[in-house]
Amino acid sequence: MQVSFATEPTPGVVNEDYVLALPELVCVLDGVTAPAELETGCVHGTPWYVRRLATRLALAHAAGPADTLCDLVSTAIAEIRTDHQGLCDLSHPGTPSSTVCMLRTTTGRADWLVLSDSPLVLDRAGVVEVVTDHRLRQTSAREREAVAAGTAPVGTAEHRAQVLALVEAQRPYRNQPGGYWLAAAIPEAGQHAVTGSVPTIGRERLTRAALLSDGASRAVDVFGLYGWSGLLDRAQTAGPASVISDVRTAEALDPRGDRHPRGKAHDDATAAFAILDTQGGRP
Repeated sequence: MQVSFATEPTPGVVNEDYVLALPELVCVLDGVTAPAELETGCVHGTPWYVRRLATRLALAHAAGPADTLCDLVSTAIAEIRTDHQGLCDLSHPGTPSSTVCMLRTTTGRADWLVLSDSPLVLDRAGVVEVVTDHRLRQTSAREREAVAAGTAPVGTAEHRAQVLALVEAQRPYRNQPGGYWLAAAIPEAGQHAVTGSVPTIGRERLTRAALLSDGASRAVDVFGLYGWSGLLDRAQTAGPASVISDVRTAEALDPRGDRHPRGKAHDDATAAFAILDTQGGRP
């Protein structure tokens, strides 16, 4: 598996995205931004958490390369609990958290995992499939629709109030049965990820893939710059950074969200692109 990636923070802030790339495993993490008005119960913050999660995932994979991806995530979350050193309230509903999008290759197949809203795009010899976790979007519909309606320009006090109301409405559903799941402080969350496997040999083999934070997937699902197949083509021909550059251009052309309503004018954006070795895998 050949992996290239790019990541870029929201202008002027610390990047809350992170990429982990190993010879047989690639993972994109998207830390959940906590509005300044809301407490988190943690003295460390989201960037710290995301980097710890990447480190703990790498260590868990090294210690148990045959473990399921769900178990790797659960192990990593459990280990981070000790990293807080008893300084933080890990039961707080706003404790730092992250999405997880992961792809791991092994003999004859690739396993994948998606936890929350960081999409995975798979190209199986010309057939493109997008793996998403819709559970977050199924919570707090009224508040989400208020933001999506675009009645308040991005950056205004009214828009900030709408986003704050959305986050407050989502928090009670976080890592709860019937709600949605994130990597945070509850190891069980890893067992609730969306998972699957695809072959890496034969007619329906996986040939390429993209792992995206939602700041990068904006290229398709917010701005409609191209389709998912077009995103793969763009990343392959011009590199993952080109996808992020396209997003930044689109954001700059619509800074208030007049044409493309959204929660933030800009967002941290990360794109990892993988080409799989198909030598010997032809039918």
